[in-house]
Amino acid sequence: MVPLTESAIRASFVNCSKGEAKRLAVPRDLDAQPWTDLDFFGWHDPAAAQRAYLVAESASGLVGVALRVAPHTGHARRSMCSLCLTTHTGDGVSLMTARKAGPSGRHGNSVGAYICTDLACSLYLRGRKDAGRRIEESLTLAEKVERTRNNLLGFLANVAG
Repeated sequence: MVPLTESAIRASFVNCSKGEAKRLAVPRDLDAQPWTDLDFFGWHDPAAAQRAYLVAESASGLVGVALRVAPHTGHARRSMCSLCLTTHTGDGVSLMTARKAGPSGRHGNSVGAYICTDLACSLYLRGRKDAGRRIEESLTLAEKVERTRNNLLGFLANVAG
């Protein structure tokens, strides 16, 4: 992924108003991000644990979505991210919902997916972060990245719908 600027991030959001995008908390350490290892940029709002954000490159440019993170039930279980297919134990995967863009979203419609709670799918794929026991696959890294990217673009298309 190419390094992003704060202004590019704020301009990318499709499911919130310009005012909301202007007020959201963008990380201050953009220069320290491992951009070459990222397929998308995701982060949590430090002031509100239930808010998260995701920005990805698409054929039409950058697409950003504001997400709501569902609270955890506290039960230890094994869950799989619907984007990168990494399995986690406990709170490693969260249901994240995004208000749909446009009139549909203004009527309260949303789209959800189970996603790595820390939004570090790209780092799990590349072995830069460890989620514990991994399911062995015969796919190459490039194939896993492509699958994750397709899953992400499908989710973003549903949000933009």
